[in-house]
Amino acid sequence: MSLPRGLLIDNQTRCVHWNSELDIVCFKFKCCQKFYSCHSCHDSLETHTTKRYSLTKDQKEPVVLCGACRNIMTFDQYQSKLACGSHLQCPSCRAPFNPNCKLHYSIYFDI
Repeated sequence: MSLPRGLLIDNQTRCVHWNSELDIVCFKFKCCQKFYSCHSCHDSLETHTTKRYSLTKDQKEPVVLCGACRNIMTFDQYQSKLACGSHLQCPSCRAPFNPNCKLHYSIYFDI
């Protein structure tokens, strides 16, 4: 398993850029196959150009990591609770995720 990376400030993958109680999601970058706390951490620590996963072509690829329990999931699994009208949370440990991450999906994924 790829360990979460970034300019981390705690063991639940919060980083210097994003560190609210809900900021415990890491997304995997296609370019390096690594999970990062955020795109700014990736850009600070890597020297290559960012490549994003396609949410249609790469549907089965695990691209999300829960910082609370380290569960790795596909994007669809990550969003599965939303289909039920529930809040965004880890399907494994039920830790709540920041719903505003959706504002940055286009940085991480080809939508």
